[in-house]
Amino acid sequence: MSERTKIKALLQSQQTDIDVTVKGWVRAFRSNRFIALNDGSTNNNIQVVVDFENTDAALLKRITVGAAVSVTGKLIASLGKGQTVEVIAAGIEILGDSDPEKYPIQPKKHSLEFLRENAHLRFRTSTFGAIFRLRNSLAFAVHQFFQERSFVYLHTPVITQSDAEGAGEAFHVTNFDLNNIPKTDTGEVDYKQDFFGKSTNLTVSGQLEGELGAMALSDIYTFGPTFRAENSNTTRHLAEFWMIEPEVAFNDLHDNMDLAEDMLKYVIRYALDKCPDDIEFLTQRLQEEEKQKPQNERSDMTLLEKLQFCLDNNFERLTYTEAIEILKESTPNKKKKFQYLIEGWGTDLQSEHERYLVEKHFKKPVILTDYPKEIKSFYMRQNDDGKTVAAMDILFPGIGEIVGGSQREERLDKLEQRMDELGIPKDELWWYLDTRRFGTCVHAGFGLGFERLVLFVTGMGNIRDVIPFPRFPKNAEF
Repeated sequence: MSERTKIKALLQSQQTDIDVTVKGWVRAFRSNRFIALNDGSTNNNIQVVVDFENTDAALLKRITVGAAVSVTGKLIASLGKGQTVEVIAAGIEILGDSDPEKYPIQPKKHSLEFLRENAHLRFRTSTFGAIFRLRNSLAFAVHQFFQERSFVYLHTPVITQSDAEGAGEAFHVTNFDLNNIPKTDTGEVDYKQDFFGKSTNLTVSGQLEGELGAMALSDIYTFGPTFRAENSNTTRHLAEFWMIEPEVAFNDLHDNMDLAEDMLKYVIRYALDKCPDDIEFLTQRLQEEEKQKPQNERSDMTLLEKLQFCLDNNFERLTYTEAIEILKESTPNKKKKFQYLIEGWGTDLQSEHERYLVEKHFKKPVILTDYPKEIKSFYMRQNDDGKTVAAMDILFPGIGEIVGGSQREERLDKLEQRMDELGIPKDELWWYLDTRRFGTCVHAGFGLGFERLVLFVTGMGNIRDVIPFPRFPKNAEF
């Protein structure tokens, strides 16, 4: 096999008049002379100049959009506009033909909906090339952030018998013949005959198991697939997504906020440093999209400005109670412009409220703390006021909540009392309660939905466009 050089490296090359081999997919072929070739290493194509007069006509016919080709030739300084270097082809080999009558990704603007239906080929477009290179950089940055701080990467189970959210919104895992499910004498499903001997689900969170790791290893994080079986057909929900969940022994709520803010700034800075071309491309794409919107729906900031805005500002920290007062007195609430009006304390905040606080009131990212215990999970540490818990949510412009976390309830009596109040069976979580019986300590953690982060950094409007193969109600294609 001939040695190939990535197109990104060639476009950045200071050398010219050197022999090179490039391989990639044809994005365009014009005048029977100029091939725009792309190999996915960058959004920018390299121009290949073909000596069409001395090239077999049958070969020229096979240079079609989508075809995979190998080109050997000389890299020279480009005479034309739009590129600094180009390849003068000495030899062209067609590695894989692409029928132009049938290939769906033609060099024209396609709707995102159309590209979702062709998700197996959408990676070949500039938009999705940029998105998935950015996703890769963000994932790497997450690992690097925690590894630099000596966290242990813990793999928590995908199949579980516990329900961390207490909501039961999980997919069942079984090896039963669904046409012949064994039943007990009382007519219930006999899970003792199932593979695991109990009712099991796909995980909704690695948090509870993560806490077990933190109670011995001090600083751990998980980064893996997570599942929610909500029948939610929105632009912000997926049935399968990836979660980052650190759990840290000896950390309180304030340490937790510091860690989350540091992590978000670190990974955004990394993406800006490593993928400037992709962010620039997506910034321009978003600006074009914004022009189609009515003036009042347009964003005040470009994508690049939004990312910089998160790096330049210390996140505003305030309690849920303070936020409710601000929202209650706000113009959109008084003029009944909010879809969900803020009546008073205890209201569960919606995305429109979160965005108002970030984009209009404080004009910076916001961390809300100390929520009413009634709207939060059983494992969050109860505050001394008896009404609130030591929870925190981080709110970002354009997206609302991006991180949710808390100091965990380390006191056995308080945790058991809360589980009783919510009807959560203690016998099923005996192992979780054991960590409060043996060497308990203050600890805290948070969850970051990775796709929400990618959504924010890419400026895309639909979460289905930032995961390679989205899973949502009625769809598990590819």
